[in-house]
Amino acid sequence: MSMSGTRPDGGGRERLVVIGGDAAGMSAASQARRLRDPDRLEIVAFERGHFTSFSACGIPYWVGGDVTDRDDLIARTPEEHRARDIDLRMRTEVTEIDVTGGRVRARDADSGAESWTSYDKLVIATGARPVRPELPGIDAPGVHGVQTLDDGQALLDTLAATKGRRAVVVGAGYIGVEMAEALLNRGYEVTVLNRGAEPMATLDPDMGRMVHDAMAGMGITMVNDAEVTEVLTGDDGRARAVVAGGTEYPADVVVLGIGVRPETALARAAGLPLGAHGGLLTDLAMRVRGYENIWAGGDCVEVLDLVSGSERHIALGTHANKQGQVIGTNAGGGYATFPGVVGTAVSKVCALEIARTGLREKDARRAGLRYVAVTIESSSRAGYYPGAAPMTVKMLAERRTGRLLGTQIVGREGAAKRVDVAAVALTAGMTVEQMTALDLGYAPPFSPVWDPVLVAARRATTAVREQGA
Repeated sequence: MSMSGTRPDGGGRERLVVIGGDAAGMSAASQARRLRDPDRLEIVAFERGHFTSFSACGIPYWVGGDVTDRDDLIARTPEEHRARDIDLRMRTEVTEIDVTGGRVRARDADSGAESWTSYDKLVIATGARPVRPELPGIDAPGVHGVQTLDDGQALLDTLAATKGRRAVVVGAGYIGVEMAEALLNRGYEVTVLNRGAEPMATLDPDMGRMVHDAMAGMGITMVNDAEVTEVLTGDDGRARAVVAGGTEYPADVVVLGIGVRPETALARAAGLPLGAHGGLLTDLAMRVRGYENIWAGGDCVEVLDLVSGSERHIALGTHANKQGQVIGTNAGGGYATFPGVVGTAVSKVCALEIARTGLREKDARRAGLRYVAVTIESSSRAGYYPGAAPMTVKMLAERRTGRLLGTQIVGREGAAKRVDVAAVALTAGMTVEQMTALDLGYAPPFSPVWDPVLVAARRATTAVREQGA
Protein backbone atom coordinates (compact mmCIF):
# COMPACT_ATOMS: atom_id res chain seq x y z
CA MET A 1 0.00 0.00 0.00
CA SER A 2 1.35 3.40 -0.97
CA MET A 3 1.93 6.05 1.68
CA SER A 4 2.56 8.75 -0.90
CA GLY A 5 -0.56 10.57 0.17
CA THR A 6 0.85 11.60 3.53
CA ARG A 7 1.58 15.26 4.28
CA PRO A 8 4.47 16.38 2.07
CA ASP A 9 5.32 19.42 4.12
CA GLY A 10 5.81 20.22 7.75
CA GLY A 11 5.08 23.90 7.39
CA GLY A 12 2.11 26.02 8.35
CA ARG A 13 -0.18 25.03 5.50
CA GLU A 14 -3.20 23.02 6.62
CA ARG A 15 -4.89 20.27 4.65
CA LEU A 16 -8.65 19.95 4.38
CA VAL A 17 -9.85 16.55 3.16
CA VAL A 18 -13.37 16.23 1.79
CA ILE A 19 -15.10 12.86 1.34
CA GLY A 20 -17.84 13.21 -1.28
CA GLY A 21 -17.96 15.37 -4.38
CA ASP A 22 -21.59 16.41 -4.61
CA ALA A 23 -23.61 19.25 -3.06
CA ALA A 24 -22.40 19.38 0.55
CA GLY A 25 -18.83 18.30 -0.06
CA MET A 26 -18.01 20.57 -2.96
CA SER A 27 -19.94 23.50 -1.51
CA ALA A 28 -17.75 23.13 1.59
CA ALA A 29 -14.57 22.86 -0.47
CA SER A 30 -15.48 25.86 -2.65
CA GLN A 31 -16.43 28.06 0.30
CA ALA A 32 -13.26 27.14 2.21
CA ARG A 33 -11.23 28.01 -0.87
CA ARG A 34 -12.91 31.43 -1.10
CA LEU A 35 -11.79 32.17 2.45
CA ARG A 36 -8.31 30.61 2.40
CA ASP A 37 -5.83 30.69 -0.47
CA PRO A 38 -3.82 27.62 -1.52
CA ASP A 39 -0.71 28.85 0.34
CA ARG A 40 -2.61 28.54 3.61
CA LEU A 41 -5.04 25.70 2.93
CA GLU A 42 -4.61 22.67 0.71
CA ILE A 43 -7.92 21.04 -0.23
CA VAL A 44 -8.13 17.41 -1.31
CA ALA A 45 -11.52 15.98 -2.27
CA PHE A 46 -12.43 12.36 -3.03
CA GLU A 47 -15.38 11.31 -5.20
CA ARG A 48 -16.02 7.65 -6.01
CA GLY A 49 -18.29 8.33 -8.99
CA HIS A 50 -17.93 9.93 -12.41
CA PHE A 51 -19.60 13.28 -11.65
CA THR A 52 -19.43 16.16 -9.18
CA SER A 53 -21.88 18.83 -8.05
CA PHE A 54 -24.88 17.35 -9.85
CA SER A 55 -28.59 17.64 -9.18
CA ALA A 56 -29.97 14.27 -8.12
CA CYS A 57 -33.36 15.97 -7.80
CA GLY A 58 -33.32 16.60 -11.54
CA ILE A 59 -32.85 12.97 -12.57
CA PRO A 60 -36.60 12.17 -12.91
CA TYR A 61 -37.02 15.17 -15.22
CA TRP A 62 -34.07 14.07 -17.32
CA VAL A 63 -35.45 10.53 -17.53
CA GLY A 64 -38.87 11.92 -18.41
CA GLY A 65 -37.51 14.15 -21.17
CA ASP A 66 -38.16 17.56 -19.60
CA VAL A 67 -34.38 17.99 -19.33
CA THR A 68 -32.76 16.81 -22.54
CA ASP A 69 -29.05 16.99 -21.72
CA ARG A 70 -27.48 15.18 -18.75
CA ASP A 71 -24.82 17.88 -18.46
CA ASP A 72 -27.53 20.44 -17.68
CA LEU A 73 -27.79 18.75 -14.26
CA ILE A 74 -24.12 19.37 -13.47
CA ALA A 75 -23.47 22.64 -11.67
CA ARG A 76 -19.68 22.38 -11.73
CA THR A 77 -17.41 19.85 -13.41
CA PRO A 78 -14.25 18.29 -11.91
CA GLU A 79 -12.16 20.46 -14.20
CA GLU A 80 -13.85 23.60 -12.92
CA HIS A 81 -13.20 22.58 -9.32
CA ARG A 82 -9.56 21.84 -10.08
CA ALA A 83 -9.21 25.24 -11.73
CA ARG A 84 -10.06 26.67 -8.31
CA ASP A 85 -7.10 24.91 -6.70
CA ILE A 86 -9.06 21.97 -5.31
CA ASP A 87 -7.24 18.66 -5.68
CA LEU A 88 -10.26 16.62 -6.75
CA ARG A 89 -9.65 12.90 -7.17
CA MET A 90 -12.40 11.23 -9.16
CA ARG A 91 -13.26 7.53 -9.16
CA THR A 92 -11.50 7.29 -5.82
CA GLU A 93 -13.37 5.83 -2.85
CA VAL A 94 -12.43 6.46 0.76
CA THR A 95 -12.51 3.09 2.51
CA GLU A 96 -11.39 4.02 6.02
CA ILE A 97 -11.19 6.99 8.35
CA ASP A 98 -8.41 6.84 10.95
CA VAL A 99 -9.56 9.45 13.45
CA THR A 100 -6.69 8.88 15.86
CA GLY A 101 -4.06 9.16 13.13
CA GLY A 102 -5.84 12.01 11.29
CA ARG A 103 -5.84 10.29 7.92
CA VAL A 104 -8.10 8.55 5.39
CA ARG A 105 -7.42 5.55 3.19
CA ALA A 106 -8.64 5.71 -0.41
CA ARG A 107 -8.74 3.24 -3.31
CA ASP A 108 -8.54 4.14 -6.98
CA ALA A 109 -11.47 2.40 -8.68
CA ASP A 110 -9.62 1.88 -11.95
CA SER A 111 -6.20 0.71 -10.75
CA GLY A 112 -7.13 -0.67 -7.35
CA ALA A 113 -4.19 1.19 -5.80
CA GLU A 114 -4.65 2.30 -2.19
CA SER A 115 -3.00 5.14 -0.29
CA TRP A 116 -3.36 7.12 2.93
CA THR A 117 -3.91 10.87 2.97
CA SER A 118 -3.47 12.81 6.21
CA TYR A 119 -5.70 15.71 7.19
CA ASP A 120 -5.81 18.60 9.61
CA LYS A 121 -9.52 19.09 8.94
CA LEU A 122 -12.01 16.57 7.57
CA VAL A 123 -15.40 16.95 5.91
CA ILE A 124 -17.67 13.92 5.61
CA ALA A 125 -20.25 14.34 2.84
CA THR A 126 -20.91 10.73 1.87
CA GLY A 127 -24.59 11.30 1.02
CA ALA A 128 -27.27 8.64 1.18
CA ARG A 129 -27.86 5.26 -0.41
CA PRO A 130 -31.15 4.09 -1.95
CA VAL A 131 -33.16 1.58 0.05
CA ARG A 132 -32.83 -1.73 -1.78
CA PRO A 133 -34.60 -4.50 0.14
CA GLU A 134 -33.04 -7.96 0.13
CA LEU A 135 -35.63 -9.71 -2.03
CA PRO A 136 -35.33 -12.44 -4.65
CA GLY A 137 -34.59 -10.89 -8.04
CA ILE A 138 -34.00 -7.37 -6.73
CA ASP A 139 -30.58 -7.20 -8.42
CA ALA A 140 -31.75 -8.57 -11.77
CA PRO A 141 -31.11 -6.60 -14.96
CA GLY A 142 -34.00 -4.23 -15.58
CA VAL A 143 -34.30 -3.21 -11.90
CA HIS A 144 -33.05 0.34 -11.35
CA GLY A 145 -32.46 2.83 -8.58
CA VAL A 146 -32.17 6.54 -9.38
CA GLN A 147 -29.71 8.13 -6.96
CA THR A 148 -26.85 9.23 -9.25
CA LEU A 149 -26.34 10.36 -12.83
CA ASP A 150 -24.88 6.94 -13.55
CA ASP A 151 -28.16 5.43 -12.32
CA GLY A 152 -30.17 7.75 -14.56
CA GLN A 153 -28.05 6.90 -17.59
CA ALA A 154 -28.37 3.17 -16.91
CA LEU A 155 -32.17 3.51 -16.71
CA LEU A 156 -32.31 5.49 -19.95
CA ASP A 157 -30.17 2.83 -21.64
CA THR A 158 -32.61 0.16 -20.47
CA LEU A 159 -35.61 2.13 -21.69
CA ALA A 160 -33.97 2.56 -25.09
CA ALA A 161 -33.27 -1.16 -25.40
CA THR A 162 -36.58 -2.44 -24.04
CA LYS A 163 -39.35 -3.32 -26.46
CA GLY A 164 -42.10 -3.72 -23.88
CA ARG A 165 -43.92 -0.70 -22.46
CA ARG A 166 -44.84 -1.84 -18.95
CA ALA A 167 -43.16 -0.22 -15.96
CA VAL A 168 -43.54 -0.94 -12.26
CA VAL A 169 -42.42 1.65 -9.70
CA VAL A 170 -41.86 0.32 -6.19
CA GLY A 171 -42.57 3.06 -3.66
CA ALA A 172 -44.80 6.12 -3.73
CA GLY A 173 -42.78 8.81 -2.03
CA TYR A 174 -41.21 11.77 -3.82
CA ILE A 175 -38.94 9.61 -5.97
CA GLY A 176 -41.68 7.12 -6.74
CA VAL A 177 -44.30 9.60 -7.92
CA GLU A 178 -41.77 11.63 -9.90
CA MET A 179 -40.47 8.51 -11.63
CA ALA A 180 -44.06 7.41 -12.34
CA GLU A 181 -44.58 10.69 -14.19
CA ALA A 182 -41.25 10.33 -16.02
CA LEU A 183 -42.16 6.85 -17.27
CA LEU A 184 -45.67 7.96 -18.19
CA ASN A 185 -44.12 10.74 -20.27
CA ARG A 186 -42.01 8.08 -21.98
CA GLY A 187 -45.18 6.28 -23.08
CA TYR A 188 -45.10 3.47 -20.53
CA GLU A 189 -48.03 1.83 -18.78
CA VAL A 190 -47.14 2.59 -15.19
CA THR A 191 -48.08 0.69 -12.03
CA VAL A 192 -46.99 2.04 -8.65
CA LEU A 193 -46.77 -0.42 -5.76
CA ASN A 194 -47.05 1.33 -2.41
CA ARG A 195 -46.73 -0.44 0.93
CA GLY A 196 -48.62 2.35 2.72
CA ALA A 197 -52.32 3.15 2.84
CA GLU A 198 -51.89 6.11 0.47
CA PRO A 199 -49.07 7.56 -1.64
CA MET A 200 -46.82 10.30 -0.31
CA ALA A 201 -46.33 9.20 3.28
CA THR A 202 -44.88 12.66 3.91
CA LEU A 203 -48.51 13.83 3.85
CA ASP A 204 -51.38 12.83 6.09
CA PRO A 205 -53.46 10.01 4.55
CA ASP A 206 -56.40 12.30 3.72
CA MET A 207 -54.11 14.50 1.62
CA GLY A 208 -52.33 11.47 0.19
CA ARG A 209 -55.69 10.21 -1.06
CA MET A 210 -55.95 13.27 -3.30
CA VAL A 211 -52.59 12.38 -4.82
CA HIS A 212 -53.83 8.82 -5.35
CA ASP A 213 -56.99 9.98 -7.12
CA ALA A 214 -55.07 12.43 -9.31
CA MET A 215 -52.51 9.79 -10.34
CA ALA A 216 -55.29 7.34 -11.17
CA GLY A 217 -56.94 10.04 -13.28
CA MET A 218 -53.70 10.39 -15.24
CA GLY A 219 -53.74 6.71 -16.13
CA ILE A 220 -51.27 5.51 -13.48
CA THR A 221 -52.33 2.31 -11.69
CA MET A 222 -51.94 2.90 -7.95
CA VAL A 223 -51.83 -0.18 -5.69
CA ASN A 224 -51.73 0.60 -1.97
CA ASP A 225 -51.02 -1.77 0.94
CA ALA A 226 -48.79 -3.67 -1.50
CA GLU A 227 -45.80 -5.32 0.18
CA VAL A 228 -43.36 -6.37 -2.53
CA THR A 229 -41.93 -9.85 -1.92
CA GLU A 230 -40.12 -10.77 -5.12
CA VAL A 231 -38.99 -9.68 -8.57
CA LEU A 232 -39.59 -12.46 -11.09
CA THR A 233 -37.17 -12.97 -13.95
CA GLY A 234 -37.54 -14.49 -17.41
CA ASP A 235 -35.42 -17.03 -19.23
CA ASP A 236 -32.99 -14.24 -20.12
CA GLY A 237 -32.48 -13.38 -16.43
CA ARG A 238 -34.14 -9.98 -16.77
CA ALA A 239 -36.97 -8.69 -14.60
CA ARG A 240 -40.38 -9.64 -15.99
CA ALA A 241 -42.78 -9.00 -13.06
CA VAL A 242 -43.02 -7.80 -9.48
CA VAL A 243 -44.89 -9.82 -6.88
CA ALA A 244 -46.82 -7.98 -4.15
CA GLY A 245 -49.57 -9.43 -1.97
CA GLY A 246 -49.51 -12.63 -3.98
CA THR A 247 -50.27 -10.80 -7.23
CA GLU A 248 -47.89 -10.58 -10.19
CA TYR A 249 -47.53 -7.19 -11.87
CA PRO A 250 -45.88 -7.57 -15.32
CA ALA A 251 -42.88 -5.31 -15.83
CA ASP A 252 -40.44 -4.67 -18.65
CA VAL A 253 -38.61 -2.26 -16.35
CA VAL A 254 -38.70 -1.84 -12.57
CA VAL A 255 -37.76 1.38 -10.78
CA LEU A 256 -37.11 1.49 -7.04
CA GLY A 257 -38.38 4.63 -5.33
CA ILE A 258 -38.45 3.41 -1.74
CA GLY A 259 -36.33 6.20 -0.30
CA VAL A 260 -32.79 6.56 1.03
CA ARG A 261 -30.77 6.03 4.19
CA PRO A 262 -27.68 7.93 5.36
CA GLU A 263 -24.46 6.52 3.92
CA THR A 264 -22.53 6.36 7.18
CA ALA A 265 -20.73 3.01 7.15
CA LEU A 266 -17.36 4.82 7.15
CA ALA A 267 -18.39 7.04 10.05
CA ARG A 268 -19.76 4.10 12.03
CA ALA A 269 -16.56 2.12 11.56
CA ALA A 270 -14.57 5.15 12.73
CA GLY A 271 -16.63 5.38 15.92
CA LEU A 272 -18.28 8.71 15.09
CA PRO A 273 -21.65 9.48 16.72
CA LEU A 274 -24.81 8.47 14.84
CA GLY A 275 -28.43 9.26 15.60
CA ALA A 276 -31.58 7.14 15.68
CA HIS A 277 -31.96 7.37 11.90
CA GLY A 278 -28.35 6.34 11.22
CA GLY A 279 -27.13 9.83 10.32
CA LEU A 280 -24.15 11.64 11.77
CA LEU A 281 -24.84 13.98 14.67
CA THR A 282 -23.43 17.49 14.46
CA ASP A 283 -23.55 20.73 16.39
CA LEU A 284 -24.87 24.04 15.06
CA ALA A 285 -21.59 24.65 13.21
CA MET A 286 -22.01 21.24 11.46
CA ARG A 287 -19.04 19.92 13.43
CA VAL A 288 -19.36 16.24 14.32
CA ARG A 289 -20.19 16.13 18.00
CA GLY A 290 -17.11 15.56 20.10
CA TYR A 291 -14.62 16.24 17.29
CA GLU A 292 -13.09 19.67 16.81
CA ASN A 293 -11.65 19.09 13.34
CA ILE A 294 -14.34 16.95 11.66
CA TRP A 295 -17.47 18.32 9.99
CA ALA A 296 -20.32 16.54 8.23
CA GLY A 297 -23.20 17.68 6.02
CA GLY A 298 -25.73 16.69 3.41
CA ASP A 299 -27.69 13.46 3.20
CA CYS A 300 -25.41 11.66 5.68
CA VAL A 301 -26.40 13.79 8.69
CA GLU A 302 -29.41 14.23 10.91
CA VAL A 303 -30.82 17.71 11.40
CA LEU A 304 -32.79 19.44 14.12
CA ASP A 305 -36.50 19.80 13.44
CA LEU A 306 -37.29 23.30 14.68
CA VAL A 307 -40.98 22.49 15.18
CA SER A 308 -40.79 19.23 17.14
CA GLY A 309 -37.33 19.65 18.63
CA SER A 310 -36.26 16.17 17.51
CA GLU A 311 -33.56 14.98 15.12
CA ARG A 312 -34.63 13.98 11.60
CA HIS A 313 -33.03 12.65 8.44
CA ILE A 314 -34.07 14.71 5.41
CA ALA A 315 -32.25 14.14 2.13
CA LEU A 316 -32.58 17.36 0.14
CA GLY A 317 -30.15 19.34 -1.97
CA THR A 318 -31.28 22.61 -0.41
CA HIS A 319 -30.06 21.52 3.02
CA ALA A 320 -26.88 19.96 1.62
CA ASN A 321 -25.81 23.16 -0.13
CA LYS A 322 -26.53 25.34 2.91
CA GLN A 323 -24.72 22.95 5.23
CA GLY A 324 -21.76 22.84 2.85
CA GLN A 325 -21.56 26.64 2.93
CA VAL A 326 -21.59 26.57 6.74
CA ILE A 327 -18.91 23.88 6.87
CA GLY A 328 -16.69 25.65 4.35
CA THR A 329 -16.98 28.90 6.26
CA ASN A 330 -15.97 27.28 9.53
CA ALA A 331 -13.23 25.11 8.02
CA GLY A 332 -11.90 28.22 6.26
CA GLY A 333 -11.56 30.12 9.51
CA GLY A 334 -14.89 31.98 9.58
CA TYR A 335 -18.03 31.39 11.60
CA ALA A 336 -21.46 30.18 10.51
CA THR A 337 -24.25 27.97 11.85
CA PHE A 338 -27.07 25.83 10.49
CA PRO A 339 -29.91 26.15 13.01
CA GLY A 340 -32.21 23.42 11.68
CA VAL A 341 -35.15 22.86 9.36
CA VAL A 342 -38.93 22.87 9.39
CA GLY A 343 -39.28 20.02 6.87
CA THR A 344 -40.36 21.84 3.71
CA ALA A 345 -40.63 19.85 0.49
CA VAL A 346 -42.46 20.20 -2.82
CA SER A 347 -43.04 17.83 -5.70
CA LYS A 348 -45.30 17.23 -8.67
CA VAL A 349 -46.84 14.42 -10.64
CA CYS A 350 -47.94 15.66 -14.05
CA ALA A 351 -50.10 18.74 -13.38
CA LEU A 352 -50.62 18.00 -9.68
CA GLU A 353 -48.46 19.97 -7.22
CA ILE A 354 -47.74 18.61 -3.75
CA ALA A 355 -46.23 20.52 -0.82
CA ARG A 356 -45.69 20.13 2.90
CA THR A 357 -43.86 21.82 5.74
CA GLY A 358 -43.76 21.20 9.46
CA LEU A 359 -45.49 18.30 11.19
CA ARG A 360 -48.06 15.76 10.05
CA GLU A 361 -50.70 14.65 12.52
CA LYS A 362 -48.70 11.57 13.53
CA ASP A 363 -45.58 13.71 13.98
CA ALA A 364 -47.46 16.03 16.35
CA ARG A 365 -48.78 13.09 18.34
CA ARG A 366 -45.31 11.53 18.53
CA ALA A 367 -43.93 14.82 19.84
CA GLY A 368 -46.62 14.92 22.54
CA LEU A 369 -48.33 17.98 21.08
CA ARG A 370 -52.07 18.62 21.32
CA TYR A 371 -53.34 20.18 18.13
CA VAL A 372 -56.24 21.14 15.92
CA ALA A 373 -56.35 20.24 12.22
CA VAL A 374 -58.39 22.03 9.57
CA THR A 375 -58.76 21.54 5.82
CA ILE A 376 -60.04 24.14 3.37
CA GLU A 377 -60.80 24.25 -0.35
CA SER A 378 -59.80 27.33 -2.30
CA SER A 379 -58.39 28.29 -5.70
CA SER A 380 -55.10 29.48 -7.13
CA ARG A 381 -56.59 32.72 -8.51
CA ALA A 382 -59.69 34.80 -8.15
CA GLY A 383 -62.59 32.52 -9.07
CA TYR A 384 -63.65 34.67 -12.01
CA TYR A 385 -60.16 34.89 -13.50
CA PRO A 386 -59.37 32.43 -16.32
CA GLY A 387 -57.26 29.48 -15.27
CA ALA A 388 -58.27 29.42 -11.60
CA ALA A 389 -57.56 25.91 -10.30
CA PRO A 390 -58.72 24.17 -7.13
CA MET A 391 -56.40 23.87 -4.16
CA THR A 392 -56.67 22.03 -0.84
CA VAL A 393 -54.80 23.30 2.21
CA LYS A 394 -54.52 21.41 5.49
CA MET A 395 -53.14 23.19 8.54
CA LEU A 396 -52.20 22.05 12.04
CA ALA A 397 -51.98 24.40 15.01
CA GLU A 398 -51.14 23.78 18.64
CA ARG A 399 -54.10 23.85 20.98
CA ARG A 400 -54.15 26.68 23.47
CA THR A 401 -51.17 28.60 22.00
CA GLY A 402 -52.28 28.55 18.36
CA ARG A 403 -48.68 28.04 17.20
CA LEU A 404 -48.52 26.84 13.61
CA LEU A 405 -47.33 23.22 13.51
CA GLY A 406 -47.62 22.24 9.87
CA THR A 407 -49.18 22.84 6.47
CA GLN A 408 -49.89 20.56 3.51
CA ILE A 409 -51.07 21.70 0.08
CA VAL A 410 -52.31 19.71 -2.91
CA GLY A 411 -53.48 21.46 -6.06
CA ARG A 412 -52.70 22.53 -9.59
CA GLU A 413 -50.55 25.34 -10.91
CA GLY A 414 -49.64 27.83 -8.23
CA ALA A 415 -50.18 25.47 -5.30
CA ALA A 416 -46.77 24.15 -4.28
CA LYS A 417 -44.76 27.30 -3.69
CA ARG A 418 -47.47 28.74 -1.46
CA VAL A 419 -46.06 26.45 1.21
CA ASP A 420 -43.14 28.88 1.55
CA VAL A 421 -45.41 31.29 3.43
CA ALA A 422 -46.08 28.58 6.00
CA ALA A 423 -42.38 27.63 6.12
CA VAL A 424 -41.44 31.20 7.04
CA ALA A 425 -44.22 31.32 9.64
CA LEU A 426 -42.98 28.05 11.17
CA THR A 427 -39.40 29.28 11.30
CA ALA A 428 -40.54 32.49 13.00
CA GLY A 429 -42.72 30.57 15.48
CA MET A 430 -45.86 32.44 14.43
CA THR A 431 -49.36 31.61 15.55
CA VAL A 432 -52.10 31.01 13.02
CA GLU A 433 -53.81 34.17 14.24
CA GLN A 434 -50.68 36.19 13.51
CA MET A 435 -50.60 34.65 10.06
CA THR A 436 -54.06 35.98 9.22
CA ALA A 437 -52.61 39.51 9.29
CA LEU A 438 -49.78 38.78 6.84
CA ASP A 439 -49.66 41.32 4.03
CA LEU A 440 -49.39 38.95 1.07
CA GLY A 441 -49.46 40.04 -2.54
CA TYR A 442 -52.84 40.09 -4.27
CA ALA A 443 -54.12 40.50 -7.80
CA PRO A 444 -56.78 38.32 -9.49
CA PRO A 445 -54.28 36.54 -11.79
CA PHE A 446 -52.27 35.38 -8.76
CA SER A 447 -54.60 34.84 -5.82
CA PRO A 448 -58.08 35.30 -4.41
CA VAL A 449 -58.49 38.28 -2.08
CA TRP A 450 -57.85 35.85 0.78
CA ASP A 451 -54.90 33.67 -0.16
CA PRO A 452 -55.60 29.95 0.43
CA VAL A 453 -52.92 29.76 3.13
CA LEU A 454 -54.56 32.65 4.98
CA VAL A 455 -58.00 31.08 4.61
CA ALA A 456 -56.61 27.98 6.32
CA ALA A 457 -55.00 30.13 9.02
CA ARG A 458 -58.34 31.83 9.70
CA ARG A 459 -60.08 28.47 9.97
CA ALA A 460 -57.34 27.18 12.29
CA THR A 461 -57.61 30.30 14.46
CA THR A 462 -61.32 29.64 14.92
CA ALA A 463 -60.66 25.99 15.77
CA VAL A 464 -58.09 26.95 18.41
CA ARG A 465 -60.53 29.35 20.03
CA GLU A 466 -63.35 26.80 20.00
CA GLN A 467 -61.29 23.97 21.45
CA GLY A 468 -59.41 26.06 23.99
CA ALA A 469 -56.98 24.15 26.19
